[in-house]
Amino acid sequence: MLDRIIAACDGASKGNPGPAAWAWVAADAEGRPERWEAGPLGRATNNIAELTALRRLLEATDPAVPVEVRLDSQYAMNAVTKWLPGWKRNGWKTAAGKPVANQDLVRSIDALLTGREVEFRYVPAHRQGGDPLNAIADQAASDAAVSQRAAGTAHGDAGFPVPDASRATAPPRPRRTGGTPGGSAASGAKGARSRGTLKAKFPGRCVCGKSYAAGEQIAKNQQGWGHAACRTDSGSGPSGA
Repeated sequence: MLDRIIAACDGASKGNPGPAAWAWVAADAEGRPERWEAGPLGRATNNIAELTALRRLLEATDPAVPVEVRLDSQYAMNAVTKWLPGWKRNGWKTAAGKPVANQDLVRSIDALLTGREVEFRYVPAHRQGGDPLNAIADQAASDAAVSQRAAGTAHGDAGFPVPDASRATAPPRPRRTGGTPGGSAASGAKGARSRGTLKAKFPGRCVCGKSYAAGEQIAKNQQGWGHAACRTDSGSGPSGA
């Protein structure tokens, strides 16, 4: 019997919302990958894909064995480590009285976490020299989002997905104070600002851990700047905690 599992999970959505998928990879106590799985979600948001990946990982691992879960989604991590207790106290409502987003998934994850030892560890996505398990899960989710086909060890796939090195970026340099929000050098008219969104002048990274492209509309979250959809899903979290 294993004395500890190290695992990573990730979700992908090509368009957010768009063709989406989930993936996880489980390793032994030394971090050596042993098995993985990925599955399609049809059209879904990135946040749904991230939560589904976590749920699938917890379902696929022995609840009697301690597990370290590595993930690059701040939304998914905060949902289960920070906001969940407040949501439950409020009857699965935010402090503003609104229903918690993606509630069914969060509820199922809460049930799967009950009575088991789980340590969550945030790891940045797409980094040179970054976490290798996260890179595998990220690539598996991305591939499944495109193919919309299930894959993994249980499906007869030998070996593990090979991360695309061209997607990896160098760690970000320290931000200068007084710069544009999120270091994205975003620009936009006053009308766009009044709606809470801006058009990114340069590519950047959302608080969910995923990248956004130049010209894409971004919005301000409590943790920083990123996808407008992430503002919608995660913005209710802190107020409900």
